[in-house]
Amino acid sequence: MSVRIAIDCMGGDHGLSVTVPAAVAFARRTPDVSCLLVGRQEDLQRALADAGLGGAAELASRIHVQHASQLVGMDESPAQAMRNKRDSSMRVALDLVKEGRADGCISAGNTGALMATSRFVLKMLDGIDRPAIATQLPNMRGGATTMLDLGANVDCEPVHYLQFGLMGAALVTALDNRARPSVGLLNIGEEVIKGNDAVRQAAELLRASPLNFVGNVEGNDIYEGRVDVIVCDGFVGNVALKTSEGLALMLGQMIREEFGRTLLSKVAALAAMPVLRRFKRRVDPSRYNGACLVGLRGVVVKSHGSADAVGFETALQRCADACRSGLPERIAAAIPRASVAPSPVVPAGTPS
Repeated sequence: MSVRIAIDCMGGDHGLSVTVPAAVAFARRTPDVSCLLVGRQEDLQRALADAGLGGAAELASRIHVQHASQLVGMDESPAQAMRNKRDSSMRVALDLVKEGRADGCISAGNTGALMATSRFVLKMLDGIDRPAIATQLPNMRGGATTMLDLGANVDCEPVHYLQFGLMGAALVTALDNRARPSVGLLNIGEEVIKGNDAVRQAAELLRASPLNFVGNVEGNDIYEGRVDVIVCDGFVGNVALKTSEGLALMLGQMIREEFGRTLLSKVAALAAMPVLRRFKRRVDPSRYNGACLVGLRGVVVKSHGSADAVGFETALQRCADACRSGLPERIAAAIPRASVAPSPVVPAGTPS
């Protein structure tokens, strides 16, 4: 299946210096993908020349430039971006998806603006109240655990956790070909009495749904790989994600420091290097870059703003996979199977 990806080339901490080389490299190794590079035309043409596109006729035929005169700042308010930046690279890339000229969109730009603009331009799927940010985190079983929400929804009602579970399960089925992925609810303990009112009520809804719900899980289960999907509110999910990234960076720093210590530590570090390299590769954030904004009537992928070209290329692959699998259609098909009943009433005095 041929895939067309609209790329917001101006977004992120590094902009064109990362997005354009990554797009060229990805198109070079993926012959069934066309890239629509969105941004200021003159800047894009210079970046393409620097990336070595000239002279590669077949490759050049699959890389196109779409001019957009504006860009959304990383610290710009979503409302301001929506109101004043209608010709931003982010908005134009999303418009290409809406118009059917692209199958999916990717941006490393302002997360709040991307969420708000995506919801405005593409609209929500029937039965989904809010989009959620979902990504994969490495686990001890050699695979990955899909987790959502990772920052889009700070305050959630019980029904939103159910919707997250449905969307996460559909995502894993689409991308990993798992027929009935297991789903867990992130909580402070496995017991059914644990958690605040919203989380306990969400557990009841998940338990009554057609999902393969295994109950409450704790933070350590994210990396143990006990379940395929973990759902939580965006506040908790974002803290967990940023903590994971910080630990990975700390590990890399510790490995580098060991080579600067005593001769004995250098020898020990060299002996352990094969294991350390394998571990570092497994937890490398660039291998897991690219979070799907699920619940929309189109494929939208958010790259980490500080991603390098390798990480952005990983996010491009995730976007292409989501397009090929028909992710929005799979999520839409999963929603009617769930009976979204009113949240059960839990006594206010129930211990947590």
